[in-house]
Amino acid sequence: MFRGRHTKVVATLGPASSSPEQIRALFDAGADVFRLNMSHGGSDDHRLRYEAIRRIEKRAQRPIGILADLQGPKLRIGRFATERVALRAGQRFRLDSDPTIGSEDRVHLPHPEILAALRDGTEVLLDDGKIRLRVERRTDQLAETIVQTGGTLSNNKGVNVPGVVLPMRAMTEKDRRDLDFVLNLGVDWVGLSFVQRAEDVAEARKLIAGRAGLLAKIEKPSALAALDDIVEIVDGIMVARGDLGVELPLETVPGLQKRIVSAARQAGKPVVVATQMLESMIGAPSPTRAEVSDVATAVYDGADAVMLSAESAAGQYPTEAVAMMDRIIRQTERETVYHQLRAAWHPGTEATSADAISTAARQVAETLGATAIVTFTTTGSTALRTARQRPAVPVMVMTPRRGTARRLAVLWGAHCVREKNIDDFAEMVERASRAAAREGLAKPGERIVITAGVPFGTPGATNILRIALVEDASAPPTGD
Repeated sequence: MFRGRHTKVVATLGPASSSPEQIRALFDAGADVFRLNMSHGGSDDHRLRYEAIRRIEKRAQRPIGILADLQGPKLRIGRFATERVALRAGQRFRLDSDPTIGSEDRVHLPHPEILAALRDGTEVLLDDGKIRLRVERRTDQLAETIVQTGGTLSNNKGVNVPGVVLPMRAMTEKDRRDLDFVLNLGVDWVGLSFVQRAEDVAEARKLIAGRAGLLAKIEKPSALAALDDIVEIVDGIMVARGDLGVELPLETVPGLQKRIVSAARQAGKPVVVATQMLESMIGAPSPTRAEVSDVATAVYDGADAVMLSAESAAGQYPTEAVAMMDRIIRQTERETVYHQLRAAWHPGTEATSADAISTAARQVAETLGATAIVTFTTTGSTALRTARQRPAVPVMVMTPRRGTARRLAVLWGAHCVREKNIDDFAEMVERASRAAAREGLAKPGERIVITAGVPFGTPGATNILRIALVEDASAPPTGD
């Protein structure tokens, strides 16, 4: 089931998309990876969704990736006696450690870490930035502020402190419980929230211990200062534009998106662009023209995947949203400017045989007009190197490992096929040729470019490039 496009679609599951029938409809509409949002729903809900995805995967005989997105610390104010208060620009308002009910003059801030990190002049944002405060005076117990932007403030609204690295871990006790649960389920990716610096991913990586890919969500301004270090030690990146847009001027977000995508592409790590991509489709059957352009921009930038959040999880038109995303990607990838941008940017080649072979595979495929590049891989590293080159043709990934195939479902251009281990060179060429025809990536008589490593099955040993003619598709896949 070859999608016929390079950029992948991630769809979040939720109340609007929980039944097996609804999940199947999303898959048929174009979803390549499903996201389980651990901020909402209980363990039983996520288990049922996971099991439904795996049944669909078995029937479709196509690897499907599953991303479990951890909630991370949720910073919120306390409650008010009247449930909400009206704050006026210029008035004084206190954030303090007193747990009593709040008023129009003060409210409980149940996070001593925030109070400790505040300084005179620090800006504090409430309710996704709708309310803006400036700290005038602080102690360990309170912060006296002046309201810069007023409005109505209600119970338990979120708190953001732009430009301040908070002395808090990225993982809460809830996250640790959720992580243990999703790893035992068998998810392929874990999304880590509240990443401020490279050190924040250490605990998650240790707990995951290679059982899933670790994807860092770039949603804090402080993470941008450590972007290269974060990219280096994780397996993938998510551009969480919604949170970035709260703590940073909105006009800076498009440029930051391009910077993050470029950094991930340079490192050969999958990068997902997320948040509000087709936001209006939560309640409407079609998106705005600006949203269509936004999705296309992420595709032009070379993102591995684009993600739907509330559109597919809680909206009225979840299937239509996935189908629209699929259509936008297909059309964008047909445009001349897309091919010009793809061809204009290629990363440098590292001084290794594996990287040299991957670079050569792209060049040979384009020179000879091959219809696909076929990579044999155990861990997925060969596929990552090949996709990093952004070749003009699909990358068919043949692997004996189910986990590798599922994890690479998010990777740009990758069409994954499960095959048993190969034993010799002739068998490699025959299987690649037959699989390419069977999967619809090439027709008999067309050329494909094959990369693999000898000895076969040795991780990271890519050292062979072969050009082959495609045979017929009569042989079935050897993977289960």
